[in-house]
Amino acid sequence: MSERAAPFYCPYCGDEDLRPSEEGSVRGEGAAWECRSCSRAFRLKFLGLLSQGLSAAASPSAGDAS
Repeated sequence: MSERAAPFYCPYCGDEDLRPSEEGSVRGEGAAWECRSCSRAFRLKFLGLLSQGLSAAASPSAGDAS
């Protein structure tokens, strides 16, 4: 994932006033952000892609309906 990816809102309070953390991000640890509204800092990290089988297994199939 690109380091340019940015959150649209704070995961704690939902406000949109986010700034990159002055501490910066540690390579491989994800981007660090600060919320100016609730004064929380958080880090984003890309974990990976879900396999195609997970989304199909989570939804009920048409053959299961009674």
